[in-house]
Amino acid sequence: MTTPAEQMHVIRSGIADLVPEADLIAKLKRGRPLRVKLGVDPTAPDLHLGHAVPLRKLRQFQDLGHTVVLIIGDFTAFIGDPSGRNTTRPALSREQIDANAETYIAQAFKVLDPSRTEMRRNSEWLAALDFEALLRLTSQFTVARIMERDDFQKRYRDGIGISLHELLYPMAQAYDSVAVEADIELGGTDQLFNLLAGRELMEKMGMEPQACLTLPLLEGTDGVQKMSKSYGNYVGLTDVPSEMFGKLMSIPDEIMIKYYRLCTALSVDEIDALEVDLNSGAAHPNLLKRRLAREIVGLYHTTSDALDAEAAFDRVFKDNQIPENIETFPVAKTDPVHLPALLKSTGLASGTGEARRLIDGGGLRIDGNPVAPGTYDVAWDVVADRVLQVGKRRFARVREVE
Repeated sequence: MTTPAEQMHVIRSGIADLVPEADLIAKLKRGRPLRVKLGVDPTAPDLHLGHAVPLRKLRQFQDLGHTVVLIIGDFTAFIGDPSGRNTTRPALSREQIDANAETYIAQAFKVLDPSRTEMRRNSEWLAALDFEALLRLTSQFTVARIMERDDFQKRYRDGIGISLHELLYPMAQAYDSVAVEADIELGGTDQLFNLLAGRELMEKMGMEPQACLTLPLLEGTDGVQKMSKSYGNYVGLTDVPSEMFGKLMSIPDEIMIKYYRLCTALSVDEIDALEVDLNSGAAHPNLLKRRLAREIVGLYHTTSDALDAEAAFDRVFKDNQIPENIETFPVAKTDPVHLPALLKSTGLASGTGEARRLIDGGGLRIDGNPVAPGTYDVAWDVVADRVLQVGKRRFARVREVE
């Protein structure tokens, strides 16, 4: 294991807060592997690079010799984390939670080292609490303390209801830290209140309190909004290599180094050097962005996939060619063909409304030829065995059902 100072250089890279830093340094100086906690509620099945940011930091801790305790919040998912919410989350069924958990675990281990990961589900200890134990636990918190949360305060001021079970969420997450004896807990900047609640509860129960480390929210490919499927600016961990590469090449230059720090496995020293070269003009932004895209695609697929994705990107954007290996969709022949319905059935649009907007905005091409705005119905021969293109990176080939 490296020295505490060397470890802190790695740990500080890309983070938002470390509270209190002196406590973590003291823990590192003891020379034993730390228990590094991350709790995740399996409320959605698919992850994107924003979700993977804390996983990448966990992997850095593992590479430094520490043990990751990954807690699947199969019990707290019934409550739903109220952080940043202005409404109560809809309840999930046990079946939804279990299915989401399995998908999350499979994707998480694309990043984490299984040999240094302790997997836990918080139903192990939270489901076992009887009413007496729950009362004893709630007595450690005051209503005033829980209401210090910005999101609770805002909802209360605006007259938006706060369910009693939501007030218990910080306490439940805090008890997770007690149950696994965490040395440090990770979370997003919106999680700092919950992390500090864990530190406070551990101290009240006579345990050495955890340190709290938060990570910044990752901007999406637009460089403005946080990465989110609802904003359409996300890079999914299960995206095919060509799509992932193309999305990464579209991010603004200004957030490239942030992506290097939060989304790649490169060493902190190497990223520091890349930042110096970028700022001095010694490195061309386009070349650095290409390397960034290759590094990330290679992490979630293979190095060969990353190189193939780069070549496919160049065929489309440098050589103006149609990419290879376009997915083919068998379609029942109709004459005329309703293009909005066709775009929906091939997955190029989420619905016919979006398809109409794409067509009216000049966003549809057939075999490279633009489709005039307002053109919703065309002859079958116009689309048969042709390549439909939406935007710069999305393609589908149409074939008649045999």
